[in-house]
Amino acid sequence: MASEQIGYRGPTACAAAGITYRQLDYWARTGLVEPSVRPAHGSGTQRLYSFRDVVVLKIVKRFLDTGVSLQNIRTAVQHLRERGFRDLERMTLMSDGATVYECTSPDEVHALLQGGQGIFGIAVGVVWRDVEGALSQLHGERIDTGETLVGHNPADELARRRNNRAV
Repeated sequence: MASEQIGYRGPTACAAAGITYRQLDYWARTGLVEPSVRPAHGSGTQRLYSFRDVVVLKIVKRFLDTGVSLQNIRTAVQHLRERGFRDLERMTLMSDGATVYECTSPDEVHALLQGGQGIFGIAVGVVWRDVEGALSQLHGERIDTGETLVGHNPADELARRRNNRAV
C-alpha cells in the first residue's frame, strides 16, 4: 500500500514530529500546517495527516528549535505549499535565523555561506527518513477503509509485495 493511502491521527503525527498536541492544534487552526487528508469538522472528528504533512511538521519544529520566528516559518511553509511539496526529500532548507532559503544546488549553499553570518541548514531527506522511522513504530490509518495499521513502514510493504510477486 502506497504511503499516499495512509493517514496519521493527531497523536501519531505529534509523536513522529516531536511536537505537542497543543502545537499541532494551533498550527492547524492558524493554517500553518493543515491536515491534507482530513481536516477536523467540529467536535468529535479526527484530523488525518499525510506522510508529507508530518515531514513538514517536523521541519517547522526544527526551525522553531533554532530560533526562526513563526512568521518566517509561515513564509517558508507557504513556499513549500506553492511548490506542491514536490521533491521535499531532495531539498535543503537554510536559514540565517531571519529568512528561510531553499537551496537546490551546492552553489546556492556556498553563496549563502559567503554572506558571513551564521547559517544553519535542514537536509529534508534526513527529516524524511526520521519521520519514516518514527511512523514505522506508530499507528497509521488506511484512508479508504479507516483500517488501523500498526507499525506500518511503506518501504516494508513494497518489499513484501515484491517478494509475493517473486513466489
